[in-house]
Formats: sequence, C-alpha cells, structure tokens
Amino acid sequence: MKNIVFVALAVLMCSSAAAAEVKVGFVNTERVFRDAAPAVRAQKKIEQEFAKRDKEMQSMAEQIRKLQENLEKNAVTMSETERRTKEREFGELNKDFQRKQREFREDLNQRRNDELAAVLERANRAIKAIAESEKYDIIFQEAVYASPRIDLTDKVIKALEDKPAGK
Repeated sequence: MKNIVFVALAVLMCSSAAAAEVKVGFVNTERVFRDAAPAVRAQKKIEQEFAKRDKEMQSMAEQIRKLQENLEKNAVTMSETERRTKEREFGELNKDFQRKQREFREDLNQRRNDELAAVLERANRAIKAIAESEKYDIIFQEAVYASPRIDLTDKVIKALEDKPAGK
C-alpha cells in the first residue's frame, strides 16, 4: 500500500505536462457497502437469517426482566428458600442470556464480515473494469479528502447493480 502511494506521489510530482496526463479516481467503500444493490441484499439476507434468534433473545430478555420485577416486588413475602431459588434461577438465566447474546453478536458480525467481503470482491472487480476501460492510472479506496470530480463511487454502485453475482 505504501509503495502505491509513493508511486502515485512520484508520478504527481513530475512536470506539469506529465502530471496533467495522470488520471486519478476515488471510490467511497462505505457508500458502496451502504448503497450498492448487492450490499443491500446481503444486509436483508443477514436480517432474515438472524431474525429468529433476535426474537428469541428479546423474549429471553423480557423473561429476565419479569423475573427480576417479580423478585423485587415479592422478595419480602417469599420464604428464604423460595427467594434463594428465584435468585439462583435469575442468576443462571441472566448468565445464559449474556452468553447467548455474546454468541449472537459474534455470529452476526462473522456473517456480516463474510457478506461484506463478497461485496468488496465484486466492487474491486468493477473498479478494475472501470479503471481499464476508462484508462485510469490509479483509483484510491481510502482518502482523507477526495474531490467530487474524481469520485467514481456512483459508477461502481451502478456497475454492481448491472452485474449478477459471480460475474
């Protein structure tokens, strides 16, 4: 990556005539992940895959909340044994919930990363095709600032909408 930046800077520092011939582009990867059709489809797919588990987690959280309320409201009227049993049940349920919640987040993040990696691979192929067909010398995907004049993000998003998966 550093070599590419160095080469690009060296090319840009050449004489003004040579520098005028350099064609530079920029693609906002975050926008591609947010707006491109394959990314939107991937997000919907992930939401569908995890909807059942998410609902189970919400149900479990509600069960814990009700148990806690019951404990707080009725602790003084319960026998010592009954109170300990309910507290132990609450503790075990809460610990199980936290474990399942952590697993859920890890699984969700892994699936999201897998899907985004596939979108990025397709985006990179589209970027390369645009670079070759329009004779770009270099296209950046990360920049502190990029002029809207060199922003190719819309072209990449459109190219991803036109291409079916795997192409």
